[in-house]
Parts: sequence; structure tokens; C-alpha cells
Amino acid sequence: MFQFANLPDTIAVFPLPGAVLLPRSRLPLHIFEPRYLQMLEDALKTPQRLIGMVQPCPGHDSELLHSIGCAGRVTQFSETEDGRYLVTLSGISRFRILGEISGFSPYRRCEVNWQGFERDLGRGEADSNFDRAAFLDLLGRFFAARSLSTDWEALQEADDELLINSLSMLLEFEPEDKQALLEAPCLATRRETLVTLIEFALRGGSHEEILQ
Repeated sequence: MFQFANLPDTIAVFPLPGAVLLPRSRLPLHIFEPRYLQMLEDALKTPQRLIGMVQPCPGHDSELLHSIGCAGRVTQFSETEDGRYLVTLSGISRFRILGEISGFSPYRRCEVNWQGFERDLGRGEADSNFDRAAFLDLLGRFFAARSLSTDWEALQEADDELLINSLSMLLEFEPEDKQALLEAPCLATRRETLVTLIEFALRGGSHEEILQ
């Protein structure tokens, strides 16, 4: 298990709008750009094998990054015949970007701070006020409205954290809404945010309305 003492002061970051990684969750990635192939190769040479997932701020051509992202450890990877990689990142901890490191690396690297995210390295979180039946009913209406399908049996059997975090990562919301889910201080707050986003979507609310 990772401890703060084992986390590096600098990490490679992978800016990807709409894609967030959460602690103790898994994110599949398809890596094919040369600079990110180099990033993966370099990460695999380090003991921690960490890559930081971070969203670009909107309207800045991916140059300005959100200050908070989440680092994942490369736990699975396979190479295709044409040189692409299928990778799984396992979420370790969120981080705060202190500054970007300039240099000759083809990919972006940042100096980061892990303080304030101590709960990310602990055991899984529980949500004592979680009304699972009401939440699944709401989710069912959302999936029906979007003509989506899922394995309902798996959802019903998943523990609170796995259910909330997986949906926060997988459901298609605006990048800023995904960032709010990432930055939620605890599982209960993330669940409340997720419920709000789903309810607004069902009412046909716009992204601007959600932010008000």
C-alpha cells in the first residue's frame, strides 16, 4: 500500500478532458500518441509507475490545467500489433499541482503536493446516509431517458464507494461537472453531487443551470 512518504514530488500528467480517475477505482486508457507512449515507458521504469490524470481547463486549448488531479498506478498494460497500448490505471491519490516543470520531455510533468488527500490512501469509504433503493430508481430513470443499458445485478451488488465512484467516472457529464465529482471531499458529497447532476439531466437542465 502506498504511503505519503512513497509518493513523488513530480509526476507525469496526462491531460484528458472528461476523463477523471478516483482513488481505489480503475480507469482504462488507450494510448497511441508518441509523446504518451514515451510517458508510459518512462512511468514503467519507476518504482511507483504513476501517471497523473488531470483535466484541461475549458477554453484554453489544453494549456491551462485544473489544479487538482488524481494519480494512478499502471497495473495492467498490453501492446497491440501496431504499437498502441491498452492500459489500466488504478487510482492511488488525488494531488494538487504546484507548478509545471519545463524541460525536454515530450509530455507534461508537474510538481505536486499530496497534502489534504490523506483519506485517499486509507481504506474504502462508506456513506451512512446512502439510500440505495432511491438512488437506483433515479439511476434507472436516467438510463431509460438516455437509452443506456447496464448490468443492474452488478450495480446492486457493488459496495457504496465502487458504485458511486464508477458512475462518477463513467457517466457523460460536462468536464467541469466531472471535476466537481473529482474534488468532492468525501464519498457522501460526491454522491450528493452525482444525484444533483442526474436530476438536472432528467429535467433537461443545462450546464449553466447546474453551476448556479
